[in-house]
Amino acid sequence: MAKAIALLSGGLDSTLAILLVKKQGIDVTAITFLTHFGCDISDSSSCSRDPFPASEKFGFRVKLCHLADKFVDIVKNPKYGHGKNMNPCIDCRILMLKEAKELMRLTGADFVVTGEVLGQRPMSQRKETFPLIDREAGLSGYVLRPLSAKLLKPTVPETNGLVDRERLCDISGRTRKPQIRLAEEFGLTDYPNPAGGCLLTEPNFAWRLKELLRFNPEPSMKELNLLRVGRHFRMGPSIKIIAGRDEAENNRIEALCSNDDILLRAEGCGSPLVLVTGEGKPSEEDIKSAASICARYSDEKTAPKVRVSVQKNGSSFEVEAAPADEAFLELYRVQKRPEKPKRIKA
Repeated sequence: MAKAIALLSGGLDSTLAILLVKKQGIDVTAITFLTHFGCDISDSSSCSRDPFPASEKFGFRVKLCHLADKFVDIVKNPKYGHGKNMNPCIDCRILMLKEAKELMRLTGADFVVTGEVLGQRPMSQRKETFPLIDREAGLSGYVLRPLSAKLLKPTVPETNGLVDRERLCDISGRTRKPQIRLAEEFGLTDYPNPAGGCLLTEPNFAWRLKELLRFNPEPSMKELNLLRVGRHFRMGPSIKIIAGRDEAENNRIEALCSNDDILLRAEGCGSPLVLVTGEGKPSEEDIKSAASICARYSDEKTAPKVRVSVQKNGSSFEVEAAPADEAFLELYRVQKRPEKPKRIKA
C-alpha cells in the first residue's frame, strides 16, 4: 500500500486533500505544525471544539510537531521576505515541507500531500511559487496538491501510478463553493469557518511583534505568548505594561506572570489585571503609571482616585492612582501609528 504524509491545518482544504488521497486507498499520516503564532489547538475557543474532528471519523493518524525556534528564526529573517505584515509564508511552507520530508523518510512514505489551492494565497500559492517551494524543501516532484492537481504539472506519485490524476480536482482561486460541495460528497460536516489562522497576518499583532523584536531580538516564549493578550504599553526599552481586557485575558496574564513581574488590580470593583514586565527593573514611576492604567480600565475609571493593590516580590501594598487620561495612553500604547504626510517642497 502506498503511503503519504499530509500537512493538516485542521481546516477544510487540508482535510479534503487527505480524503481525496485516502479515497484512492493510500495510507495517510497527517502532521500538524504548531508555532507561537498559530491557532492554539488546546484552546477550545480559538479553534473547533475538537481540533481534528475528521481524523477519527475517516480513519487517519495525526502527529503534532512544534516548530519552536526554527519558526521564530524565519519570522525574523525570512529568505523570501514577509507578506503584507510579518508573515513569512514562503519560508514557512518550505520549513513545514522539510519537516514532512523527514517524517516521510522515517516512515517510508512515498510522497507529501498539502491542501494548498492555486491562487488562494497571493504570496505562497502561485503556479510559479510551488516549484520553488518544493525545490527548496528537497521535494521536487513529490508534493501532491490534490485540490488543484489538474491545473499543475503531474507529480511523481501520479506518473508512477500511485495516484490517479483523473480523480483529483482543478480548484483555483479564493471561492469556497467547490470545497463545500466536495465536503458534502464526503459527508464532512464538522470543519471550522475560514479564518486567518496565523496571527502574523493580523496587522495589530504583527506590529506588536515587530515592536518587541526592535527592543529584544531574542524574545522569550513568555514575551511571545503575551503578545496575544491585553493592551500593551511600552514604558522604556526593557519595560512593558500589559492590561487585560476581560476575565479570560486576566487569567492568561496571571498564568504567564513570573516571579520578577509585578501585578496590579483595582480594589473593590471590576478591574483588569495589569502586568509590569520586562528585562529591566521597574521604577517607582513605572509602577505609578501601571496603577494609573489599571484605574483607567477599571469600573471606577470616572473616580478622581482609585485604590490599586500591587503584588511585588511576594508582598503586596496599595497605592492610590488617578485614572490615566487618553493622551497618556496614546503616548505609550504599542500600536501602529499613521505615517506623517511627507512635505512637498515648493
